[in-house]
Amino acid sequence: MLALTLLQTQAQGVFVEQKIDSIGIFIGQQAHVTVTVTAGEGAQVVFPDWKPQTYLVPGVELLAIESDSSDADNGQKSRSRRLTITSFDENIYSLPPVEVKVDGKPFKGEQLALKVVTMDVDTLHPNEFFPPKDVQDNPFSWSEWSPLLWLSLLIVALLLLGLWLRKRLKANKPIITSIRIIKKILPHQRAMKAIDQIKAEHMTTSEDPKEYYTRLTDTLRQYINERFGFNAMEMTTPEIIYNLQQSGDQTMIGELKELFETADLVKFAKYSTLIGENDLNLVNAINFIDQTKLEGQPTEERIVPQLSDDDKKTQQNRLIIKTLLWAIAVVEVVLLVYVIYRIVQLL
Repeated sequence: MLALTLLQTQAQGVFVEQKIDSIGIFIGQQAHVTVTVTAGEGAQVVFPDWKPQTYLVPGVELLAIESDSSDADNGQKSRSRRLTITSFDENIYSLPPVEVKVDGKPFKGEQLALKVVTMDVDTLHPNEFFPPKDVQDNPFSWSEWSPLLWLSLLIVALLLLGLWLRKRLKANKPIITSIRIIKKILPHQRAMKAIDQIKAEHMTTSEDPKEYYTRLTDTLRQYINERFGFNAMEMTTPEIIYNLQQSGDQTMIGELKELFETADLVKFAKYSTLIGENDLNLVNAINFIDQTKLEGQPTEERIVPQLSDDDKKTQQNRLIIKTLLWAIAVVEVVLLVYVIYRIVQLL
């Protein structure tokens, strides 16, 4: 309840106003008495010598004093004192008019009243005590919680996006691009292995010389193909001898020519070889291989797989998906920590 009591005393252009903001309070509450003096700007205004922590009247305690001033109309100036008062005794108090002096002349405000009432006490149950009430929660504010709600929805959306990308990543199987290193068999090693197999089967004394010469010449043709770099498998004997001469190699050309010509006669003319001729041709083949082999060649071969355009595209897609998954995971963690921190603060 708010009541205003105004007193305006006019004497030679001086106005005194005394008012109270509440004429009724509970024990221990505070009220404010304001005394405003409006006089000439050069007037000397003297308020009573109030002091905090004293009694304004018996039963009414003066707690604090605040001063203020402002310009008024017609060259006048307003000066005020705001008195904070309280009381701890139930009663109706009369607050006397405040006397101020303006240029040595006394001026008074108007008498005020203050009613102090106490709280109802249960005198029938004096032994029933109740603990103080707990701290009340702040009222719910949507403006504080709405950002957390939207961030939580964003976290859920990012989580769903991450699950979908993970599913896509599993659907795109990884492309294995490991480099294989295999042991390389040199041309002369492969040829000598084939000749050792011919010797192990005793084909030089076989009743079927055609098979013996076919396998022996095929071994030599394969060796020449790998060693000298021309397709001896599809060439005739004169063509093989000619290409060997053109390559600059003259090693055992005569013996090799004789071996191939004997093989042609056996395979196409049913020629019967002489005693020891098969063994001689085998020895010539071994000598030709041994004298024309290349030493110091690498015995291992690195096989690098060549990816198709589809494989390269799949690898690129997997890299993009993995990058997105890591980025989503980092953002998810940061947002989750922030939301939890803000919720703890609000609670």
